[in-house]
Amino acid sequence: MSENLTIDDTATRWSSPDRGGMPLLVLLHGYGADEHDLFGLVPYLPEGIAVASVAAPLAPPWPMPGRSWYPIEGLDGRSSADVTLAAESFLRWLDTAATEAPSIALLGFSQGAAVSLQALRLAPERFGAVVALSGYASPGELPNDEALAELRPHVFWGRGTHDDVIPPALIDHTAQWLPTHSELSGRVYTGLTHSISEEELTDVHRFLTKWLDGIAAS
Repeated sequence: MSENLTIDDTATRWSSPDRGGMPLLVLLHGYGADEHDLFGLVPYLPEGIAVASVAAPLAPPWPMPGRSWYPIEGLDGRSSADVTLAAESFLRWLDTAATEAPSIALLGFSQGAAVSLQALRLAPERFGAVVALSGYASPGELPNDEALAELRPHVFWGRGTHDDVIPPALIDHTAQWLPTHSELSGRVYTGLTHSISEEELTDVHRFLTKWLDGIAAS
């Protein structure tokens, strides 16, 4: 995969044109979706934040629609190096798109969750919180993992008992890795498939409200 991935900022959807000085939540969609997919979550999110929904830099193979953050070749074909390249492209986008945000949180679904956690690992000081839904932490070590374990940023990890998209080995790895590298809030939703439920969104709202409360108190 090309190391020069570029996010098309003209495709980014923003919740409001007037966002100066507001905390920023960035939405990172899953495989085969696009910047419109998670934007429907905005009414379920806390007030007082700017929301940006980003389009991933790749197009999946035909006939799959939408966009992708990295290639998937079979259920087990998820390269940690490709996840890192995607996270690096996202951080470059963030360098120009979020210069005025006093605090930044990420909300990613599936591939977007993996990229969100990888971006946190690459630049742990840049993010106040991460919501990872139906996703995973990539195996392997990165240079800032030790610093991340000391910083222990707030992470919410939600997944369903009937999600058969993410390989069990990656779920097991994430279940061991996240508690040692973050202040983890997590929940497994009975009967939920590879999707997002209203019950989960209630938990996400609560988690992000605590992030905002922490900003106000600092």
